Amino acid sequence: MGWEAMRNITFQRQKSMGWIPSSTELTPIDDTMHMWADVPEGQRAFQLRLMEVYAGFLEHTDTQHSKILDELERQGIENNTLIIYVFADNGASAEGLQGTINEMITHNMLPSTVEQQIEVLDQFGGLKALGSRHVDNMYHAGWAWAMDTPFKSTKLVAEHFGGTRTPMVISWPAVVKPDTTPRSQFHHVNDVVPTIYEAIGITEPEMVDGWQQDKLDGVSMVYTWQNATAEGRKNAQYFEVMGSRGIYKDGWLCGTFGPRVPWAPNNTRMNIWDPTTDVWELYDLSKDYSQAHDLAQAMPEKVAEMRNAFLIEAQANQVLPIGAGLYTFAYHPEEAPHSELTQWDLFQGETRIAESTAPLYRGGFDSLAAIEADVPSNASGVFYCIGGGGGGFSVYMDGGYLHAEYMATQLYRYKAKSSAPISPGKRHIEVKMVWDKVKAVVPSGNLTMSVDGAEIAGMRVEKGCRAIMDAAETFDVGMDLGATVSLEYDARAPFAYSGKIGSLKIKYIKGDEEEQNRHSSDFI
Repeated sequence: MGWEAMRNITFQRQKSMGWIPSSTELTPIDDTMHMWADVPEGQRAFQLRLMEVYAGFLEHTDTQHSKILDELERQGIENNTLIIYVFADNGASAEGLQGTINEMITHNMLPSTVEQQIEVLDQFGGLKALGSRHVDNMYHAGWAWAMDTPFKSTKLVAEHFGGTRTPMVISWPAVVKPDTTPRSQFHHVNDVVPTIYEAIGITEPEMVDGWQQDKLDGVSMVYTWQNATAEGRKNAQYFEVMGSRGIYKDGWLCGTFGPRVPWAPNNTRMNIWDPTTDVWELYDLSKDYSQAHDLAQAMPEKVAEMRNAFLIEAQANQVLPIGAGLYTFAYHPEEAPHSELTQWDLFQGETRIAESTAPLYRGGFDSLAAIEADVPSNASGVFYCIGGGGGGFSVYMDGGYLHAEYMATQLYRYKAKSSAPISPGKRHIEVKMVWDKVKAVVPSGNLTMSVDGAEIAGMRVEKGCRAIMDAAETFDVGMDLGATVSLEYDARAPFAYSGKIGSLKIKYIKGDEEEQNRHSSDFI
């Protein structure tokens, strides 16, 4: 069963359950989306397994949530506990594109094909590796579209509810009599706190710890608890993500798609995008639950009114300038949020440092690492590493040889190794990473390693990471916790260093020759 069939089944179930209005229309697939028939026969098992793994994880998540409810019941407080359960933070994500073994492939804009990724899976045992620690898989964008039934689009689109709408359940048995009638009033996540405040009688604070508080934007949902058909009280809500925009106002939704097509990056309009020329759509939600009928051409004055309402909300909520979220994502990844530090003094056993606060080994950050170490005979173990099984960088010893491995996702691995074992004793080891200064979508650079001033190994990193190495792993000194960067020592994880690391000092350097030739004596 492909995503079109799944979407049709979901739609019929939604109607039979009364979850959506009986008049709802099922919106068609977008012209830029892949249909299931477009998927080659040899890739369908891969695409199906990706969705099966996601479904399995969803079931696992539900099971963990139920443990919280079980504990509340065990303590005898379930009847007087207010639970607000929001299923997700957005619509289903299309960032898996054509199905992927690693979501970071998309974020780092690395070239790839489905065939290439399936081939990589073979080294981990084939399809059974999906969902394991060796991959960071993400389902095909077609499944995201199916999970956003009956709406258009997916996450990262603000003009369609496929990008933003998500189920919510509220439970408080002692106060709210349970019923199965869906509440159709329009509400947003910023309404959760006002709801809690009203429910338990808290006055919105004007000051907290001496800090003046902004006024809450939200509207309490308590009025819906005893009256399923109460008239909605939320009059307006804006949406914006990376140039895609939407505005809800009094039962209408007006929006524009923006420059990016989340499921088809080759269709982007980034280089020619002018937000002032974007085409806006208009929907009457009181009659058109799924946004099936665009009324913009028939009601230009209403569109103008709604666009003006968006600008008012955007100004009030610091959204302007439009598209600012694209600055680091698309144009200047080197300026993405990261630690303000430019040098680190680290010690053996220092672990689980978040990538965002650690020395970065992605494009745009030239660095020099200096290691003072006691190297025993046949030394083995990790000096330091960042990232993990999804992508990362590791410097380690194995059988007396010095190694470095750079992994830009599972698709691109680069390795360097000393030609001879490192002589035992106290050694000064330097690892230098210098990225090309030519601006490119995918960064390239050179790594060199030296021992006691003599260069002993190096490698060319043709395809590096531009944005992030791993979504969950960290920077470790003296070992590699979690999923390992290198498969060479995966079976020996965490592969702790067998000797003593006296110090590890890492600093960013400038790309000019003078700075690159400075040694660790420059460290403070």
